[in-house]
Amino acid sequence: MTPIPGKRSRELAHLLRKYESPNVTYLGDDFPIFWESATGATVTDVDGNVYVDLTAAFGVANSGHTNPNVAAALQKQAAQLMHGMGDVHPAEIKARLLEKLAAIAPGNLTKTFLGSSGADAIEAAMKTAALVTGKPAFAAFRGSYHGLSIGTLELAGIKKFREPFLAWLPERTLLLDYPRAHGGEQALEYARRAFSRRYDLAALVVEPIQGRGGCIVPPKDYLSGLRDIAHERGMLFIVDEIYTGFGRTGTMFACDQERVVPDILCLGKALGNGFPISAAIAPSEIMDAWPVSEGESLHTSTHLGNPLGCAAALANIAEIEGRGLPERAAVLGESLGARLSTLRSSGKALDVRGRGLMWGIELRDAAQARAAVERALKGGVIILQSGTEGNVLSLTPPLVISETELLRAIDVVETCL
Repeated sequence: MTPIPGKRSRELAHLLRKYESPNVTYLGDDFPIFWESATGATVTDVDGNVYVDLTAAFGVANSGHTNPNVAAALQKQAAQLMHGMGDVHPAEIKARLLEKLAAIAPGNLTKTFLGSSGADAIEAAMKTAALVTGKPAFAAFRGSYHGLSIGTLELAGIKKFREPFLAWLPERTLLLDYPRAHGGEQALEYARRAFSRRYDLAALVVEPIQGRGGCIVPPKDYLSGLRDIAHERGMLFIVDEIYTGFGRTGTMFACDQERVVPDILCLGKALGNGFPISAAIAPSEIMDAWPVSEGESLHTSTHLGNPLGCAAALANIAEIEGRGLPERAAVLGESLGARLSTLRSSGKALDVRGRGLMWGIELRDAAQARAAVERALKGGVIILQSGTEGNVLSLTPPLVISETELLRAIDVVETCL
């Protein structure tokens, strides 16, 4: 409808430049657009331009933007109770969500800490591991992303996020190399040797597929091998499924594909399909390392178990299960993978990799990726730049996207390369 960005988007960018912290929103000559509405897999900006969204807004809108059943659940709950006293006088719906999470989580994961963000879930898991083991340090991976709070920065495997705050970080974390699709046995032996030199590790924290790090898919059976090695060393095995959870990779949780049951499972993003809510789930024998509350919780927050978040999560899980979205992601992922493989064979991409509806297109450098993101936006497609070097295009569309929308959007992306 207009040049991209349009006049109103440029006016709002000027407003942000004036009033927002300069480190938050990137404001360039041709970036960003400002969203006005979204539905399914499409977004409309404030100037009336319509886009196909291949990001699901950071992997959040798995059951579609403004999912009508999730929106209806939020409206109903807002009219009844918007806020309770989560750890003093909780809302009834909090108990129902915890029961549902125990039902869908792998294995014997039945007890949950609720939070508002992925970082909340990771910090709850870190504290739990410290209580269980009595140890102060953690192992994680280069290229990993687990949040940007001071606690989670201790696990950050991307240097640019850690370096400005090193004075506040203990820097006790053992950072391992995250393997690509081959060499699983060598990678496991490398991890075993690295762990053997440390006696202070409470837990290993791992993403089943690295998201912000560039959609890195590890070798087959790598997760299960890591879990066994961690347990040999008396460490807990924490799986961060904040990005990969709720059908994104073709099963409800990515760890289901290796039949791996973590000691603690961290969830966020798509849990509320747009409303901020997160969870860390563990078996009773692990979560019971926390003392029974006697009226003052050791780890809590004002909005813990917020009724709106619980309502959104329950409605969203019902949508994911009822519409078979994990299975749909697996089927669409086959089409998407085949289409993207032509980019590699034609030399337009160095590599393509992924699973379900989580894929990365690796390019020559960050400048090429940035140019592709901006060209795609002008062509009506929203994609993200990722990777430790910024040279990967990240594709994580809503799981409700039609095959026609998806493949047409990839045609646009290809022209941008």
